[in-house]
Amino acid sequence: MSLWIINGNVWNEESGKLEQKHIRVSDGRIAEVVDAGVIDTGSAEVIDAAGKLVSAGFIDMHVHLRDPGFEHKEDIVTGSRSAAKGGFTTIACMPNTRPVIDKPETVKYVLDKAAEAGLVKVLPYAAITKNELGRELTDFAALKEAGAIGFTDDGVGVQNAQMMKNAMALAKSLDMPVIAHCEDDSLVEGAWASEGEFSRKHGIKGIPNESEAIHVGRDVLLAEATGVHYHVCHVSTEQSVRLIRLAKSIGVSVTAEVCPHHLLLSDEDIPGLDDANWKMNPPLRTPRDVQAVIEGLEDGTLDMIVTDHAPHSAEEKARGVDLAPFGIVGFETAFPLLYTKFVATGKWTLGFLLQRMTKDPARVFRLETGRLEQGAPADLTIVDLESERAVDPSTFLSKSNNTPFGGWELKGWPVATIVDGKIVWSE
Repeated sequence: MSLWIINGNVWNEESGKLEQKHIRVSDGRIAEVVDAGVIDTGSAEVIDAAGKLVSAGFIDMHVHLRDPGFEHKEDIVTGSRSAAKGGFTTIACMPNTRPVIDKPETVKYVLDKAAEAGLVKVLPYAAITKNELGRELTDFAALKEAGAIGFTDDGVGVQNAQMMKNAMALAKSLDMPVIAHCEDDSLVEGAWASEGEFSRKHGIKGIPNESEAIHVGRDVLLAEATGVHYHVCHVSTEQSVRLIRLAKSIGVSVTAEVCPHHLLLSDEDIPGLDDANWKMNPPLRTPRDVQAVIEGLEDGTLDMIVTDHAPHSAEEKARGVDLAPFGIVGFETAFPLLYTKFVATGKWTLGFLLQRMTKDPARVFRLETGRLEQGAPADLTIVDLESERAVDPSTFLSKSNNTPFGGWELKGWPVATIVDGKIVWSE
């Protein structure tokens, strides 16, 4: 199939500005990118993107699709559809499903269902330990062969240091990354909010920053010893940023990610004890931590932005903050949130945001995508940077709408998403 996307605005890294281009797609790849002008599109399908941004498709390397086992929250089809609406063309799903993605047949289930859906590219992680119990390593070689892209027990931290070191050594021998949810269980039991102004004000137990940073510090030492590519999930604390920055400075193979909510919200924004849509893990930290992760993203200590899309049903979130599960959805608000709060205000360039959502995750995880250039896969996102509207969770394509951002007025909404030259979502 041949497709022309004409008159779109493409970010030019050299000039640092948007330039109008025509893009021809053929056989699932970008065939050419040419200066705007009169062209003969022949019998090709044409999308007129005049006045809109055309970018390489967004990449989200940390999502929860809840499938298999928790399909009342989300499934691979609905999650993929929601991701496409948010402009994402590649997503990597976490293994804390039921059953856990700890066997080759479960990896195959995810890949087959994603292929059947024919929407976005879904890359499955496999668990480090069987059933994510931290007791016995999974069969890394078989899981890699089945199509897993890395190993993580996301949702829980690997508590035993020897177990993590063994996992890193095995992953290194297979040239695979270890992706870590950093959390010391002994410091978080019975708490849901960060140790800070909010927890003190309401007289509740708080989760200290050390609960995350202790595992980061331990793991960068283990990564140095084993030589593995070590990737830190959803960084949220100043201490973690400091440790990752130090590790990178001495040559440890460590990369890291941050979520929009940790860049935009602190514990002081939580309105009270009644709304579990503000309950997430890691929790919202202090304003000092927010500034630290922003600076970490800006200076490259943190390599990429991810959503940690974590859908839960309305009934589950209605149980109250003590009983409700952790997590918020993120696909459909990520780009507008970051564009509105950082790019439209002049804090970041558009190119910087696009890089952290496309080229950088592709670089870290050695993906072919993330590039808008001749020969690259035709994974593209079209965004109306001038479109402004309020976040309306009732319109989400996800099965769930657990978000603290309802009602926020945002600009920069995706209007079309293309994967391998096929339009998978269009407004």
